[in-house]
Formats: sequence, structure tokens, C-alpha cells
Amino acid sequence: MGVSTSSPENGPEKNGIAVVTVDFPPVNALPVDGWFALADAVRTAGRDPRVRCVVLAAEGRGFNAGVDIKEIQAQGSGALVGANRGCFEAFAAVYECAVPVVAAVQGFCLGGGIGLVGNADVIVASEDATFGLPELDRGALGAATHLARLVPQHLMRALYYTSRTASAAELHAHGSVWRVVPREELGAAALELAREIAAKDGELLRLAKAAINGIDPVDVRRSYRFEQGFTYEANAVGVADRVRDTFGKEKDKEKEGA
Repeated sequence: MGVSTSSPENGPEKNGIAVVTVDFPPVNALPVDGWFALADAVRTAGRDPRVRCVVLAAEGRGFNAGVDIKEIQAQGSGALVGANRGCFEAFAAVYECAVPVVAAVQGFCLGGGIGLVGNADVIVASEDATFGLPELDRGALGAATHLARLVPQHLMRALYYTSRTASAAELHAHGSVWRVVPREELGAAALELAREIAAKDGELLRLAKAAINGIDPVDVRRSYRFEQGFTYEANAVGVADRVRDTFGKEKDKEKEGA
């Protein structure tokens, strides 16, 4: 359990690929420490001169379910601040990684997962992958910055306000998902793309990543930090706690009435 880094095949000195894997059962809802560990792992991989591409992957039935709501409910504002800072660092680490980052997404990609894949360079997804921001259902705000990198502006707003999800096929149609494959082929498909990228000159790849980031029309760090300010405000006035206190209870009521 946790965040691990591995080298497929013969190691980074042979193929230039580092795989950073997240594993926080049961749903990959990351605790505060998990977000910081992920940020450290991605930055460390990118700094390795032998690495020319990073694959961001996850174990389990879903790629990422966002922050650990139970941790925030139990620990209060301190955990909220920690989660916001941790997400900020993890998202930034993916975006600022010195080499291209390929996200391999299966199952659900929600909340903080959108921040990760929205800042990745390329996304490969399984056929069952779904993407969304259920933030309004969880007493939070944020990552619209990153969802806007995946879908057109008005669709982003509709998804955000309704907490609905979009499928991998829909994102592929919008051009934000590179390839959609059967779930059992996801790892191989991500590595296939990573190998093609890693075959390029490493120094030139790093220059290319810096150049592409430099021409982005939106400063993702500033934009996301602006969004986080409204999460703090929602928490300060009590609306966040009011919404979070209902988290999971709707399903419990449905079970009782069944």
C-alpha cells in the first residue's frame, strides 16, 4: 500500500521509463501523506537523468477517488488544509515533471484524479474509465482548472455543476484521451506509448516539456490555487461541513429502504 516507483523490463538505464504506482485500498482515496508521497515520487523520477518518460498508474478497481473524506471528517480543518496543499503539490509535480508523464487510467477518475490526469501530458484509458468532479457533493471546490483541459468549456461547467462523469470514449472524442483499450490491455498500451516517447533524446525531451509548458494559455498553478481559496471559504462558513456530513448517508438510506 502507498506510492511506489518501478522500472519495467531492464530498468530506466535501458528503456528510460519509470512507473509511479498509487495503491491506497479500497478506492485510492488518498490521505494527506499520500498526496505528498505521490508528489515526491513523480519529482524524483523526473529528476533522474536516465528517465525520459514517467507512467502514472494505480492498482485496484479505480485510478483515483480524490481525497480521503473520512480523514477530513475525523481531523477537521487541519486535514483539509493538508489535503489542499498535498493536492496542489501532487498536481504541480505531474505538470512540472521534467519529462513527459503518461497517465494510465482505469475505472473511476474522480476529484483529485482529474487534477492528476488533467496535468499529465498524455492519457491512456481503459474502456471502463470514467472522469468527473463530484466536488459539490463532497463540500469542496477545485480542479475545474484541470477538467477544462479535458473537455470544452461549457461541458466542463455542466459536468462540474451536476457532478456527472464523462466516459473514456467521450474524452477520446474530444481529443484529450490518446487511446482507449480493454482494461486488461491498459498497462501494455501505456508502456507502448511510453517507449515511443522514451526513444527520443532525453535532453531534447526535457527542453520540449519546458517549452510546451511555457506556451500554455493558463497558469495551472495559479488557477488551481485561486479555486482552492473558495474551498477554504466554504469550510470557514460551515457549508463544507454541512455537505460532507451527508457523504455516504444517501446510499445508506437507499439500502435501508430496499
